[in-house]
Amino acid sequence: MHLNFLIYSYFPFGGLQRDFLRVATECVSRGHKITVYTLSWDGDIPDGINVILVPVTTRNRIKRNEAYTEWVQAALKQRDDSLVIGFNKMPLLDIYFAADPCFMEKATEQRGFYYKFTSRYKHFHQYEEAVFAASRLTEVLILSPHQRTAFEKYYPGCGSRLHQIPPGISEDRKVDAIDKEIGTQLRTELGLASTTKLLLQVGSGFRVKGVDRALRAMAALSESELENCHYLLIGQDNPDRYLRLAKRLGIAEQFTVLAGRDDIPRFLATADLLLHPAYSESAGYVLLEATIAGLPVLTTSSCGYAFHIEQAKSGLVCSDPFEQSQLNSYLARMLGDLDTADWSKNGLEYGRQDELYSQASTVANFFDEFLARKA
Repeated sequence: MHLNFLIYSYFPFGGLQRDFLRVATECVSRGHKITVYTLSWDGDIPDGINVILVPVTTRNRIKRNEAYTEWVQAALKQRDDSLVIGFNKMPLLDIYFAADPCFMEKATEQRGFYYKFTSRYKHFHQYEEAVFAASRLTEVLILSPHQRTAFEKYYPGCGSRLHQIPPGISEDRKVDAIDKEIGTQLRTELGLASTTKLLLQVGSGFRVKGVDRALRAMAALSESELENCHYLLIGQDNPDRYLRLAKRLGIAEQFTVLAGRDDIPRFLATADLLLHPAYSESAGYVLLEATIAGLPVLTTSSCGYAFHIEQAKSGLVCSDPFEQSQLNSYLARMLGDLDTADWSKNGLEYGRQDELYSQASTVANFFDEFLARKA
């Protein structure tokens, strides 16, 4: 069968993009023909995947999305036997893979009154309605219970079309025991002492990931705690704003930023704590990747996969609504308890569940069942 994947952009280090590529690769292995419509592709193209770069040149995001939709709609008219799968919210979709949080929840709870009168609000509300409105038929694959709650709240009647799927953790991230030699080597590369507490954050899009919150929590540590800590941020984004904030907070010497990279497991094996106080995130794969690597996690309940941290008892989760003082307190508490708490052991045990690594096959099975019903 011909499967059409719609995704605005692909780059190697995004969680949404990694989900997309794993699913597409699994579908190729089952003999499906895959065509991807995208505005940009950064990285190698796997065998069996046909990538079509949609010729849209405008830099205005709203006009870009609309032009993309119009172009793809015309192209899809030539493919009556195909299935249309989207990894961004938009019209045209048979199935939507919900890697993003509910737009209306963010617009209502995190934006001011006048935001609803902007062109941005109207566009993204319209595109979300095209998937979730009660009159629509699009089937939706969700990643967390939090997404179900939000989508059912803002789009009553969509609940029967929401299907929760397992996490998309790669099998190669499973860890039986922490390799301390890796940590010793990497600390030498980073110029960190063996006694320095390394706080790690991984993720592209620093604003949404709550890097400002993390820096303020670092700055709130006591002088003795701070001089023995280092905060390492890895991801694709412009760090200048946060380097300036660290300088204003007096912690510039304790803060390092590295670009996105492929050897994240080395850092998970080396760090003492994953710090991930995101504002909003539908999943947050790094939370699970850290947990199954035995790295304690401090995060916020607005992350879809925060419930895994609570189930695994592999760290602490800040309450909703978020309060900076609670994050500050939890950070100091976890740093003090790292040597005695069971967070690391609990995470390694949690990582032994086979379901954590079954997303791609589960999603491909859903596509096959959908195709069978359609036929």
